[in-house]
Amino acid sequence: MKLVLLTCGTEGDTRPLAALGHALRRVGHEVVLLGDARTLGTAHALGIPATPLSGDIRELFADWGQQGPRGTAKAMVALTNKHTAAWMRETLAAAEGCDAIVTSGLAGFVGLSVAERLEVPAAIAGMIPLTPSREFASPFLPPAWVPAWLNRASLAFTNKLFWLAFKQALNRARAEVLALPPRKTVWKDLPMLYGISPTLLPSPKDWPANATLCGQWLPPMGESYTPPPALAAFLAAGTAPVYVGFGSMTGIDMAAMLGAVIAALDGRRAVFWPGWNGMGDARLPDNVLCIDATPHDWLFPRMAAVIHHGGSGTTHSALRAGKPSIVMPFAGDQAFWADRLRRLGVAPAALRRLLQPSILSRGKPSSRVRPSLADAWPAKTASPRRSPLSKGCLGGRRRGCRLLRDPCVGSDPRVCTASMPSVFAILAAFQTAAASMIEMPAPISSSRCSAKPAARAG
Repeated sequence: MKLVLLTCGTEGDTRPLAALGHALRRVGHEVVLLGDARTLGTAHALGIPATPLSGDIRELFADWGQQGPRGTAKAMVALTNKHTAAWMRETLAAAEGCDAIVTSGLAGFVGLSVAERLEVPAAIAGMIPLTPSREFASPFLPPAWVPAWLNRASLAFTNKLFWLAFKQALNRARAEVLALPPRKTVWKDLPMLYGISPTLLPSPKDWPANATLCGQWLPPMGESYTPPPALAAFLAAGTAPVYVGFGSMTGIDMAAMLGAVIAALDGRRAVFWPGWNGMGDARLPDNVLCIDATPHDWLFPRMAAVIHHGGSGTTHSALRAGKPSIVMPFAGDQAFWADRLRRLGVAPAALRRLLQPSILSRGKPSSRVRPSLADAWPAKTASPRRSPLSKGCLGGRRRGCRLLRDPCVGSDPRVCTASMPSVFAILAAFQTAAASMIEMPAPISSSRCSAKPAARAG
């Protein structure tokens, strides 16, 4: 079969589709991938035929990134509506003679329209759960905003907002490029394939049969990776470092961010990836090594902990490597994944305005984060038999054993076997310093909309 994989977004959107394409090619299918030009590196490395789409999401994010989550949302809508017609032409050209289209990301509606024009099957792929459920709220809303009884409605609501934001430009392009009539509603009952681990998000009992959790789609980049001499030497020179990186996030005041990171590390070893934001003129001390993009499946198992933005891919990779996370969400679905890690007991609550400056001098986190930290980062090395995964941090041996068997996570039964008795100080210092740069919205203050904390599964 000839399959077209279409997406537009950041590295976190394109890389999983490249992994999926690689797997499809290995079993004999012909695959072509379309995505943002800056995100096709993994596809090229895997030998997957790839075609760049019009536009530059990195440049657009740089322009809007300093306006926070609202600016990021505006950037995505502006990019999509500006290039919908061009993406449609480019997809139509690549899809001539194809047997099916798998579409994802900001180009999702474009792919469905081209499949409709060519009269071929289509499936939707995603790394964010878009199928409404009573078991979780919309990933695009802060977890504290939505009471449980509104979970299903919240995702239906945000899905409707996306449709309304893209509908006009989509229908105009459908008429101009494909000679198709306008659509009044979104497509329904199509296969929904999610590159999400059921460990992070157990398959909801009320999902329809067309929605499937497939596990993380991870490209096998680490299998043949050889680290540059500087990274190899740094790793060999001491204890496992902490990873710090915020992926495709832009608009960061890097001087202030690095000041917070360096102060919080307090001399501890770390590797830092500046991502799309870049380093600027910032300088790093000897205990922190700046690295280029490195395969997570190779790097994270060598880390002691992972400080990141909460993207779906990074979240999955940290969990797969058996490492605890400290998550500082910027926008979109990142607070959702931070909350999923917290629920598993392998991360504290997402970084936000929780700590007062006085905490910095004491070097201790607030009581609200200590319980999950105490489970996720034992002071002594844990043996596989008495792993935090099989007891404390997952609330019961039965659930821990299920996690170890999950093929989406891997077979490593350890969550941070490194001795890190001072990780509390890292969290406290970094959380305090970061509060002035990233602020999560406050929960809605209404007695009617208040919900009791979810009971911990046992």
